Amino acid sequence: MSATLLTAVARTAVPQTALRRFLALDSVVTTGNGLAYVAFSAPLGRLLGVGQGLLLGLGVFLVLYGAGVGLLASRRRPPVFPVRLVIEGNYAWAALSLVALVVWFTPTTAGAVWIPAQALTVASFAVLQQLALRAGSGRQ
Repeated sequence: MSATLLTAVARTAVPQTALRRFLALDSVVTTGNGLAYVAFSAPLGRLLGVGQGLLLGLGVFLVLYGAGVGLLASRRRPPVFPVRLVIEGNYAWAALSLVALVVWFTPTTAGAVWIPAQALTVASFAVLQQLALRAGSGRQ
């Protein structure tokens, strides 16, 4: 992805602003997803074919993780090391979601669509954050 496309997606030519926007969007989506899992773990579990207890636990984790990502997004210059942890965490989440789909879960049709869709979304956040971090450090 070129710097021009990154700038267009972030609607800013300032790499730190782009990074903060991608972190903020990640935080909102992650926290929202976590809140939905916590509040509706039973019906979502039935819809997706995933256990209610697992969704509840994942929901709590996602709310906490999303809050941490939001804290990073609120910083004028997010520190590189924690941002890298978020990026790597997002890549790991995406990969583990797909592995779980094949190895552990027996999802419904909705779950078989949702799990890869959310994995792709999370991986996309990681790519955008990684590119913005790289642009901010002057490496292309």
